[in-house]
Amino acid sequence: MIEGVGPVRARSLLEHFGDAPKILSASKHELLRVRNIGDDTAEKISSWEKSIDLAGELKRIADFGCHVLISSDENYPPSLREIYDPPLVLYVQGELTAKDKNAVAMVGSRMTTHYGIETARKLAYQLAYVGVTVVSGGARGIDTAAHQGALSGKGRTIAVLGTGINLVAPPENAELFERIAANGAVITQFPFNRPADKQSFPIRNRIVAGMTLGTVVVEANLSSGALITANFATEYGRQIFAVPGRIDSPRSKGCHDLIKKGAKLCEGVEDILSEFEYLFPASNKAPSPGDTGVLPALELSATEQKIFAAVKAGDETTIDEIIRASGLPSSTVSVALFGLEMKRLVKQLPGKLFVRNV
Repeated sequence: MIEGVGPVRARSLLEHFGDAPKILSASKHELLRVRNIGDDTAEKISSWEKSIDLAGELKRIADFGCHVLISSDENYPPSLREIYDPPLVLYVQGELTAKDKNAVAMVGSRMTTHYGIETARKLAYQLAYVGVTVVSGGARGIDTAAHQGALSGKGRTIAVLGTGINLVAPPENAELFERIAANGAVITQFPFNRPADKQSFPIRNRIVAGMTLGTVVVEANLSSGALITANFATEYGRQIFAVPGRIDSPRSKGCHDLIKKGAKLCEGVEDILSEFEYLFPASNKAPSPGDTGVLPALELSATEQKIFAAVKAGDETTIDEIIRASGLPSSTVSVALFGLEMKRLVKQLPGKLFVRNV
């Protein structure tokens, strides 16, 4: 909350003083001995009680029903700790969990096309369905579609805000944010009542890129903020995916430029999952109830376990045979088989034949 003190300066201060209370009780003279701390910053820190309403902020946190994580907390995203300037704190409405280590960012333009919206929803739905957490920025357009798709897939999604957690932008997403908090989390590094500005969105974008294994850019023009997220992901050594669009559409120029520069062309969810084979190995066996080595993303529902058991080991099985053996409706079987395909446990062959992928 102290102006001019970001993650990098805070790290220098913590290395010098050992903990936050010692920083806040230090004199200006003591603060000036710290690398990267000039006269103006030292003055603001030493006199912080004159300008910072800490008691009021703690009350706002309690009243709003959110909580704060610092980097040493168990549920602070481990991938985020690895970046150069991880947020000092995360305000969290909802919960971050261990499952969110398998997270992919999905971003794009606010001004989008029907194609972009439908593609974002579909990809997010499929990722969430197999247990991948979908992270985006809660903005209009592609971000909103990504969150909606993940929720439709009954999976986890996280919205990273460029404002204080109590501000809803855009206002029409108020109900969506409530659903996200109930099925994942709404998070920000900004204190209460902090409005959005030109600086806050790039700051937000680094969190989106930093807490995920890769970033999918669905639709973006050459000046889109989604490309800032992609640049952060590249800087952090994370995978970049770009969805191609029409060659005459300005709203696809950013994606095409990323592909020219080496981003992986993404035509479907398989292009994303294939990059993370260690999460979804092709030779995975169905997890048994006592198997503690299975990642959260590979947990099977009771229906999926029943369908998997109906697929013959070492032989081709028709969909009709699976329906008869499982005793479940054809629509239920089709949905479960799709999930098993996404989890690399079965493979579909021509003629609606299925084989175990072992």
